[in-house]
Amino acid sequence: MPEIQLGSHTIRSHGVRVARTHMHDWLILLLLVIIDAVLNIIEPFHRYVGEGMMTDLSYPLKDNTIPFWAVPIIAILLPLVIILVYYFIRKDVYDFHHAILGLLFSVLITAVITDAIKDGVGRPRPDFFWRCFPDGKAVFEPLTRDVRCTGDKSVIKEGHKSFPSGHTSWSFAGLVFLAWYLSGKVRVFDRRGHVAKLCLVFLPLLVAALIAVSRVDDYWHHWQDVFAGGLIGTTVASFCYLQFFPPPYDMDGWGPHAYFQMLAESRSSAQPSTVNNDIFQVQSAELQTVSLHIPHQHNGYTQGNS
Repeated sequence: MPEIQLGSHTIRSHGVRVARTHMHDWLILLLLVIIDAVLNIIEPFHRYVGEGMMTDLSYPLKDNTIPFWAVPIIAILLPLVIILVYYFIRKDVYDFHHAILGLLFSVLITAVITDAIKDGVGRPRPDFFWRCFPDGKAVFEPLTRDVRCTGDKSVIKEGHKSFPSGHTSWSFAGLVFLAWYLSGKVRVFDRRGHVAKLCLVFLPLLVAALIAVSRVDDYWHHWQDVFAGGLIGTTVASFCYLQFFPPPYDMDGWGPHAYFQMLAESRSSAQPSTVNNDIFQVQSAELQTVSLHIPHQHNGYTQGNS
């Protein structure tokens, strides 16, 4: 394990340098935000919905148990608060910066993937009938028997975004990343058998699972939508965490890769001067030893001949 130097790398002392090193990553995050905004503006694919398909799409139109605005709070702000608390405890800007970067990448990559699939698939939500016909009177095309919606366009547009679940994918992206983060910090795999550590790690996963269940209960998603959203969020969060941190079962699983790389570079830069100093001391000692064995001369003759 590398020598630990906690408390000596703060935001004030090393924050600017660390941020500059990853400037391109922050620019990519901004690009992901723009891409996701565009994906939410464009019209999704309108899948054919025939009269016989309405049986599975006639669930009541309900409000969200977990509002849209609550998802970023749960998936982003909650992990950010925990990351910030850990920074105040350890004062490690490398952990702070890379945890935030990994969390944002996890959520934004998940958002782009989710919304791109939503627009491409265009699967109707379970409550699509009441979105399409708010007065309860179904209207279909005479020849194709496709729906001819009479409801509000924005509500109908949202009705074509069932697969996969955005609530679920966002929640799993942020909270699975938090679970990975906590497992590294509490050393859940230290082989001491403390089950309380596992309970702490599983708590964010439970919250994400309950959010996913609420989407089915609210009739906003089919179970396949929720399953796919959880899979996407979990996969992306795992990749993003391991991009910046070692696995939690690793000996150095408590800190980011960049921190240990910085320690290794510091030791390698200090090593040459130490080696040169040691060589100089050895050479001086050898010269002194040699000088003791050289006979002293006096007027061209050795003292032994005088």
